[in-house]
This record gives sequence, structure tokens and C-alpha cells, in this order.
Amino acid sequence: MRSFLPGLAALVSLSLSTPSFGQSKPELPDHFEVEAVDAYVGQMVKLKGLTGLGLAVVQDGRIVLAKGYGKRSLQTGAPVEPETSFAAGSVTKQFACACILLLREDGKLSIDDKVSKYFPDLTSAAEVSLYQLMTHTSGYPDYYPLDFVDRRLTRPIAVDTLIRQYAGGKLDFPPGARWSYSNTGYMILGRVVEKVSGLPFGEFLRKRIFEPAGMGHASLDPTDSNPDRASGYLPFALGAPEPAVPESTGWLYAAGGLWASASDIARWDLALMAGRILKPESLLIMTSPVTLNDGRLKDYGCGLNVSRASGVKVLSHGGAVSGFRATNILIPSARSAVVVLINDEQSDPGIAQSLAGLLNRLPATVDLPVIAGPPAKQVALEFLHQMQSGELDRSKLGDEFSAYLTVERIKAAAPRLKALGEPDRVDVLSVSERGGLEVASIRMTFASGVIKGLLYRSTDGKIQQLLFDKG
Repeated sequence: MRSFLPGLAALVSLSLSTPSFGQSKPELPDHFEVEAVDAYVGQMVKLKGLTGLGLAVVQDGRIVLAKGYGKRSLQTGAPVEPETSFAAGSVTKQFACACILLLREDGKLSIDDKVSKYFPDLTSAAEVSLYQLMTHTSGYPDYYPLDFVDRRLTRPIAVDTLIRQYAGGKLDFPPGARWSYSNTGYMILGRVVEKVSGLPFGEFLRKRIFEPAGMGHASLDPTDSNPDRASGYLPFALGAPEPAVPESTGWLYAAGGLWASASDIARWDLALMAGRILKPESLLIMTSPVTLNDGRLKDYGCGLNVSRASGVKVLSHGGAVSGFRATNILIPSARSAVVVLINDEQSDPGIAQSLAGLLNRLPATVDLPVIAGPPAKQVALEFLHQMQSGELDRSKLGDEFSAYLTVERIKAAAPRLKALGEPDRVDVLSVSERGGLEVASIRMTFASGVIKGLLYRSTDGKIQQLLFDKG
């Protein structure tokens, strides 16, 4: 499976579909706003001539936008729905790594185990570790380095046969000496999960990840004909999208066999960031750059690219299998993520990177404190309602802020705020840190105008400040 992921600042790349010629690019909103983002994505799908696209956006710990655009099938004309499943390609790899780390937590294996423990006949099996498979530093050649389905991939293959064929010959380099993307290592990892757990890889995924994370439409290498799944398409040389020839049985598996909706992957992102799947030590292993033999760091952990944008840690991975492209980007400190799945194998339109840039409004080198309680948007709206009513729940306020909000102040402010009515929109423009507090910039839009405020919260969830001004 091909893996792609331009940086967050990368420009939108040229699409090969004819509808993009001669049309102006939609303007990206200057900040994250659900309605504006929805409109932007819809315009981009039309501009780029994409067949269909599934989108899910996580902001401040919750899914704020989950929507389908275009068609999941050109033959039937069926639209993409929020829960339409797409082939996710190499996004599968982060799930494979999580399975290995879960078995490590169970005490059933070590990531330092050598491949020889499970496949003694492979090349340098006594030297290559599971961790090196997870981080693409094993030296095993990649069996799927090209960007099209060649003749090999149209014929079924047993996974063990593939492993012997591509991990049984000469290494590309000594284990740990270099980083080189290799799907081959992930085929071995999938079989290790099966050998250690006693379960088929797909079943282990279902029991330990899909069900706990609430991924109701996720599966591995589906064989049944589900009309709700997207069909893959491939435009060739500026032509119209044609049905893509899929890889045959055995070629995807733990390296790229995941099918899921954008919402499914967003739920995985939420569970991962919240620590509901992996323990902190496992998550640290998964999201830390690998160190090569000579001490150099590579910006890749276990199944995830690890980078920084504006000083903030960003986790990401792309994927591409025949007829499909996928991108998953997480910003853990902001509890935010973007998932884009496309059933049209062409140049990446850069939508996920653009939206992640909007979500990444954090100051350089700062990690946000973890706040107990609801998202900032909900807290700000509830506080407004209390201010409008003139009755505050002071148990949710810090001592100094409660003292500052005297009965006289609240009594005077209530009618002014009540006159505004219910806001049409409440937006969190940015999230930062100051003095150990989470600082969320809030904008509320009413029919009569706009007000803004900075919501300061301590880790116990109490409001330490929220003062409203004219926008």
C-alpha cells in the first residue's frame, strides 16, 4: 500500500480529473467553523471532480462534523453517507501496531522479540525485532512499492507465502540502519498477532479495538458485497473515473486491509487520544520517533508519522489502495483530528491538511492541560445562559472569579445579555495555555451582533475567567 501525507502547510496538489481545469480554487476559511468548512469541502469535491468523499472532524474532544459528499457508487448513483465505509489503505498500520502493543500489555509478547520467535526461517530473523517491523527499519523489501495494481496483485496469495517470498531473500539494509517504508513487515505483524492471540487478525481487531472504540462499520478485508460500502474508481490520463481493479485476496491484510467510515476512524482517534485503547506507556512508544542505529531520529513512530506544526505535535498517516485514498491527522494536545476518505484514486486534494491547519491554532512548543468536564464550547454556552438568567452555579467557578462576579454585577449584566437572545453560532477560535490553565477564545454570533470572550479553565474544569466583550 502506498502511503502519502504532505505536510500541513503543503499546497493543494493538482488533480488529474478534468473538472478542475479553468476553475478557481475555493477560499479556505480563516478559522474553523463547521458551516464554512462544510461549504469549502463541498466546493473542493466539485472542483477536483472527486467521485465521493467521507469527512469527519474532531474538535476539542468531540466529533463536530461528519458528512459524506458525492457518490459512493457511480453505477447506482448512491450518495456517500456519514457512515459509508471506504478502503483505508495504510491507515491500517496504526491499528496493527496497536494490536501488538495490546498484546505487550497483556504480557504475551515484547516489541523487542525477534522475528525468529515466530518465523525462524526468514532472512535475519534472529536480528530483526517486532519494533523494527513497526517502524519500517527492518530492512525487509517492500512488496507493494508501485502506484498501480500490477499483474502479481491481481492473483490471490496466501499471507505466509507472501511473507516467505518478500522476507526470505536479501535485505535492503541491515536492521535498524535506515528507514524505508515496507508493507512486508506489517504482513508479518498481522500473523504475529494471530499466532500469539489465537484469533484471526480481523477478529482481534474487532474485539480489542473496533468494539471498544465504537467503530460500528469497520472490518478487515471484507469479502461480502455490502451495498453501503463505497466503490473505488481510477481516472486514467485525464479521463473519467473508471471502476478500479482491486488487489486480490491476501495482498492487503494487516498492511492495508481496513475498511471503515470516516466517523469510525474519528472514534478511533478519540479513543486513542483519551487513553481508552492503549495505556500511556504504549501510546508513548507508538507516537515517539524511531532512533536509527547511528542515533539519527526519523519522524515516524509505530504506524504513524510524528511531526510538529507550529511547535505542536501532529500524528498522521495516509493510505492508498486501488481506487481509494485516505488521510488521518491527529493533534493530541488540542484533542482534534481530521479524517478524509476518498473513493477516487487521484492526486491528494489536500483537504485534510488544510483543515488540520485550521484546527492547529496552538502556540509553539506548548502542550495543553487536560481539562475535566465538557468541551469549551458547551461550557461557554451554559455560562452565557446562567448570566442571562442572573443565576450562577458558583460551584463551577474558581474562587476569585466567583468573588469578582458580585450579585450587583450579575444583576446589571443579565438584561443586557438576555436581550441578545440565543446565539446562532458558538465558535472556539483557538485554544492555548497560560499559567497551567486552558485558554479558549470564544466567539458567539447573534442576530444583532457578535460577542467574544476568553474562557480560562483549570484542570478540575472550573471556570477561572470568562468575560464577554463586543466582537
